[in-house]
Amino acid sequence: MIYWIIAGLMLITIYFLVMNMPAFGATPKGKRLERIKQSKRYKNGKFQNINHTPAVAEGYGMMQVTYDFFLGKKDPLLKPLKAIPSVHTDLKSIPKEKDVLIWLGHSSYYLQTDGVSFLVDPVLSLYGSPFKYFNKAFEGSDIFSPEDMPALDYLVITHDHFDHLDYPTVKSIRNRTGRAIVPLGAGAHLERWGYSENQLIEEEWGTEVILKNNIRITFTPARHFSGRKIKQNNTLWTSYVLETPSKKIFLGGDSGYDTHFKEIGDQFGPFDFAVLENGQYDKAWKYIHALPEDVIQAATDLQAQQIIPVHSSKFALALHPWNEPLEMVTGLGKEKGLSILTPMIGEVVDLNSNENLFRTWWKD
Repeated sequence: MIYWIIAGLMLITIYFLVMNMPAFGATPKGKRLERIKQSKRYKNGKFQNINHTPAVAEGYGMMQVTYDFFLGKKDPLLKPLKAIPSVHTDLKSIPKEKDVLIWLGHSSYYLQTDGVSFLVDPVLSLYGSPFKYFNKAFEGSDIFSPEDMPALDYLVITHDHFDHLDYPTVKSIRNRTGRAIVPLGAGAHLERWGYSENQLIEEEWGTEVILKNNIRITFTPARHFSGRKIKQNNTLWTSYVLETPSKKIFLGGDSGYDTHFKEIGDQFGPFDFAVLENGQYDKAWKYIHALPEDVIQAATDLQAQQIIPVHSSKFALALHPWNEPLEMVTGLGKEKGLSILTPMIGEVVDLNSNENLFRTWWKD
């Protein structure tokens, strides 16, 4: 019996040691926790979505979904058979007056508009997880590193999952980042990693903030969840509306489909561009990750003139073929007459053009 007690104590100790690693961030406390408790979105010790959002859709069981994910038969194209096509653009050499978006793989992208630079959800280490050798990036999708990032006006984070908030990347670029824009609660992670309180713009849905050069960013709803430890939803998740003197851009973040897209479109649309998450989905997870047909409906609700799909082509976080998200969303978008932009990783999107053309590189 004593050996079982010792083994149990050892497992508990190991758990707490692992959870205290820097990559797992920090739990909101003190003034931040008091502020969280005042949020209208925070009830029963957790942040809440607008509508009921089960982790698993009707007709599916959590045990079966978990079994299929870890032990089920894998699609032969779950990962690409050869290197992902990509191009290494020198971000530091782009003139400040150029308005561009450059996808860096998965949900990471560099955005420069109206003389201001943004880096969104950067995951530029080789692994989309807190541990090395787990969830490794596809060959060819990992061509950008933190050292490639120029001096940034703003780091933008949509939520604190490991494939959107990467400890090695965010820590590495700290001294080149002016300010960090994060949803309520997520600032605790960045403060642990060396960011000062004055560097953080940490707000909740509905908050508008004026940035440099008369650019306005608004924290807007998403339908998702959060958490880097066992306790979930103690930090908020968000999308953003970026309004500049010359354009409107929707920055999606992870989200299942819901009424908020129509509400955002009615209040802020039409949008010149909408960056929408398209990938790492499953019908069992439809409430927290949009299916391709949901992405098309969301773009329609937002009144988006041009759509840039992200959240694919770097990590295998779902069971669909790696190239299915782009194949599906471009096909569905064509049926609806929508403009879907599909640059390779590193390829420049000109934000002042209506004639961006990109090849179907995922078919190569």
